[in-house]
Amino acid sequence: QVQLVESGGGLVQYGGSLRLSCETPGSDFSSNDIGWYRQRSGERKEWVASVTTYGVPNYAASATGRFIISRDVPKPSIYLDMNSLKPEDTAVYYCYEDRYGSLHFGQGTQVTVSS
Repeated sequence: QVQLVESGGGLVQYGGSLRLSCETPGSDFSSNDIGWYRQRSGERKEWVASVTTYGVPNYAASATGRFIISRDVPKPSIYLDMNSLKPEDTAVYYCYEDRYGSLHFGQGTQVTVSS
């Protein structure tokens, strides 16, 4: 059973920073890509960032230069450091694990950026 538990969301002012964490007990980072999606109110989930099994990070255009994804293999956990936050970053953020093409999501954590 895939367990993904996000934390670290909250309210932050425009230009501020937040660190999201995702505990992923039972995950195998050597076999599965893992990363973050987000979902703005009334919209579909959109991919934000991911780390491949080789540890290579990838970012959506909206996250490039502002967000940093990292992982702690022994724990295992992943993180999303978000900087220079904008109101349009307001969303529920979900960590996910890609197991053989099937995406498994956590329950999400709300991030709200005030202008």
